[in-house]
Amino acid sequence: MSDPNSASQISFAQAFFCSAFAACFAEFCTLPLDTAKVRLQLQKKVGIDEEVGLPKYKGLLGTMKTIAREEGISALWKGIVPGMHRQCVYGGLRIGLYDPVKTFLVGSAFVGEVPLYHMILAALLTGALAITVANPTDLVKVRLQAEGQLPPGVPKRYSGAMDAYSTIVRQEGLGALWTGLGPNIARNAIINAAELASYDQVKMTILKIPGFTDSAFTHLLAGLGAGLFAVFIGSPVDVVKSRMMGDSTYKSTFDCFLKTSFNEGFLAFYNGFLPNFGRVGAWNVIMFLTLEQAKRFFSG
Repeated sequence: MSDPNSASQISFAQAFFCSAFAACFAEFCTLPLDTAKVRLQLQKKVGIDEEVGLPKYKGLLGTMKTIAREEGISALWKGIVPGMHRQCVYGGLRIGLYDPVKTFLVGSAFVGEVPLYHMILAALLTGALAITVANPTDLVKVRLQAEGQLPPGVPKRYSGAMDAYSTIVRQEGLGALWTGLGPNIARNAIINAAELASYDQVKMTILKIPGFTDSAFTHLLAGLGAGLFAVFIGSPVDVVKSRMMGDSTYKSTFDCFLKTSFNEGFLAFYNGFLPNFGRVGAWNVIMFLTLEQAKRFFSG
């Protein structure tokens, strides 16, 4: 990511480690924002506080305060174990494979700036492949984050991440771990393309501006740009994915899309947009800053 031919500077094993480490570190730092985002996405217009007739969760900070007050501050990190599982597998594969796939598409002898469409195609492929492997970790993470939605007095479904994996397999079958795979592939392939391709493109554009160098500030700006593109493009499919995984009443992806659109309107697909951008923007900045430094360490 630091250079079109950076894949040749470090091995795939090193690239995978750098990617997994950077993704896990960013996940830990931003998971409270993600938990708030999931709660806002799962909140429907009909799912309101019956006593006052108002939505239970309002905005990023309000949602985080409500969760911390009602469930304890540790609830903001619910799903951290499967979240780390997910980032080790998904983050390591999607980011670690990106440069090698990009190099494969343009050819190892290619010199110069990689065309944008090759960046997009490489990111689409690695995003789809990585989430196909990592979908069970994503499902368990969303299920654990959604536990706070249960009515008072209703016992928790899962005692932890490993219990969630075994309970889902026992009660719903092994295939249930891949619930929501369709929208998840669509979401993660699209968001991966938006993040990685836009990061490369924004970074190359910034480096053409006099006075800018391949520095942490440049990485920060490119990371914010990548986060903005990812959220704007991926929010609709992200909402459908969260609802499919957190609510078993939907028959299919199309059914979820239709019901959400018909009952709540198109803007429902941008529920939690600001907390989503806050989380994804922060995640991308932390991840890319960490990744660039880790790759520099291994490439010398």
